[in-house]
Amino acid sequence: MNNAKQPLTPEQAMNRAAALCARCEQAPGDVRDKLFKWGLSSTNATQVLRQLTELGFINEERFAKAFVKDKFTFNGWGRIKIAHQLRQKGIPSEVIEKAITSIDDEAYRQRLIELLRAKWRTVQGREPRAAWSAMMRFAASRGFESSMAGECVKQVTRLDVEDD
Repeated sequence: MNNAKQPLTPEQAMNRAAALCARCEQAPGDVRDKLFKWGLSSTNATQVLRQLTELGFINEERFAKAFVKDKFTFNGWGRIKIAHQLRQKGIPSEVIEKAITSIDDEAYRQRLIELLRAKWRTVQGREPRAAWSAMMRFAASRGFESSMAGECVKQVTRLDVEDD
């Protein structure tokens, strides 16, 4: 018995990819990878991608905005990490910049403070320099800018001292 899967025809791949894109936003590079996985040639994959884009199933700007919103809101990622991930997905720099600037500055700062407050509870008893370093590493690992992280770490640790 032959267990090898039959490659999809361009029409079948178009239908499957359109259904995938209709469920949630997809990066063009991710769709291209799926098309190759489904057995399409480079020429056919390019043609299907072009059709999906013309029909509005794929839109880099729409994907980037949705990605930024989701990763900021649900994952607590900063601008640096989000931009890096979008670059990994093949999104152009100008589209990334436009999407990243859609994050409200005050909401961004408040989100970092929330994350740092939670982290502070785990490092509070450490020697001050070690606690500060842990907080800064945490903010950097989440993709927040070091200047903003430094300000917010000061604010969070100062609030804790004032609460005593």
